[in-house]
Amino acid sequence: MKTRFLISGIALIFFSCAQSQEEKNNRLVGGPCEGCEAVFEYGNQKLNSIDTLPDFGQGEDKLKISGIIYEPDGKTPAKDVILYVYHTNAAGVYPTRGDEEGWEKRHGYLRGWIKTGKDGKYTFYTQIPGSYPSGQTPAHIHPLILEPDGKYYYINEYLFASDPLLKKEEVNGEFRGGNSGVLELKETDGIHTARRDIILGKNIPGYKD
Repeated sequence: MKTRFLISGIALIFFSCAQSQEEKNNRLVGGPCEGCEAVFEYGNQKLNSIDTLPDFGQGEDKLKISGIIYEPDGKTPAKDVILYVYHTNAAGVYPTRGDEEGWEKRHGYLRGWIKTGKDGKYTFYTQIPGSYPSGQTPAHIHPLILEPDGKYYYINEYLFASDPLLKKEEVNGEFRGGNSGVLELKETDGIHTARRDIILGKNIPGYKD
């Protein structure tokens, strides 16, 4: 019995140390980011390079977004990068079911986590979001990046080229992640498709500090 308690105690200490070390390695870069901690909320899910967000099957405007995440050189595919995305429903609301915890209370349940493989590729299936009820903000999908070394940050949102609410500054300029994120949609077999490649650290303040 004493041996069992001793082993359990050692395991608990080891787990706590490992967890503390993991938390210690996490570092927010690129300036303040409300809700960036949500990138860690995947729990014990096994993450893959492809994810399907909730309600995809019921969405009227189905959407598939794919691309490659590159290392800062813009050429080498980046492995084991986690991309966290969340967005509104077609009505422009972050939907909840009432049992949410953590940042899901704010971000809603239309969210997911994708982890790249050796080829750096990612794909997620969801529905085209709606703009906020105020009618002043273009429809968008929020993306957050978590790198294997613990750096995490937000990049420019996924936007839609056909959105009449798009502003000039959202299309032109220097963007976090390497591009504006404005998507040109194509439709194939009833699904809107688009591609966006991402460069780690591109235009992220303090990334190399």
